[in-house]
Amino acid sequence: MARKRISTELKEIVEKVPEDKKAIAGRLADELTFMHQALTDLKRQIKEHGTVELFQQGKQEFLRENPALKSYNTTIQRYSSLYKQLCDLLPKDQQEERGDPLLDFIESDY
Repeated sequence: MARKRISTELKEIVEKVPEDKKAIAGRLADELTFMHQALTDLKRQIKEHGTVELFQQGKQEFLRENPALKSYNTTIQRYSSLYKQLCDLLPKDQQEERGDPLLDFIESDY
């Protein structure tokens, strides 16, 4: 369900992009849709397993950062960057109408 919602939002943005930039806007929207789903999955894993985990290798045992958290942090930065690139393709007057997608995602449950 979240994937359909984000795709609809992105389609609205792509429709407002000038015709000569629509191809790149469509590719960015596709990547953002995929990344949104990946972020949702990673967020669910982090909520279920926590931010740290017990890691064992042979006789050694120690706490380490959950690999899902590391992936989430990397992906959220790239998601934000791609979204900005997409919004930068909009005419200036329409860029001001957009909210902050990163905050919207962080505030969502999934």
